Amino acid sequence: MVKTAFSIRHARPGDAEEIARVHDESWRDAYRGVIPGVELERMIARRGPAWWLSAIERGTGLLVLDFDNKIGGYSTYGRNRVPSMPYSGEIFELYLSPQYQGLGLGRRLFAVARRELAEHGYLSTIVWALADNEKALAFYRSLGGQTVRRAEERFGNDMLTRVAFGFVSAPVR
Repeated sequence: MVKTAFSIRHARPGDAEEIARVHDESWRDAYRGVIPGVELERMIARRGPAWWLSAIERGTGLLVLDFDNKIGGYSTYGRNRVPSMPYSGEIFELYLSPQYQGLGLGRRLFAVARRELAEHGYLSTIVWALADNEKALAFYRSLGGQTVRRAEERFGNDMLTRVAFGFVSAPVR
């Protein structure tokens, strides 16, 4: 039996390049055929290592899934950006490299992000996913998320539907 050790920790400046790699891989996997190709490439290109380093240095809520200094996933989180919605915290992003999906690691990363939010007083959480991203919708539903809103967002010339999932109870410790 092979055991693989991993940790979920706050991102460090030296992680920026690896996070950019995971962002690139996971976004291509999740959004190819969903977000128009040119727009998807633009979005990925904007999030290179310099962007991630800046996010880390600004103190952005950013967790990484670390396999002996190889980043397999990340999550960003903070205060809810839609004050009209009754959720205090928001998980902005949660992505894993394709080879780490389906192993329960996303569930663990989600739980740690929720605990981080709760430690800052954000006991309820909202997460947005594109309606055409079936894997994400199934994932958030499996975690107990309730669909609480739908909204349109422009990607290039296309309008895509986003779905908001609400998580009301405080996370389990």
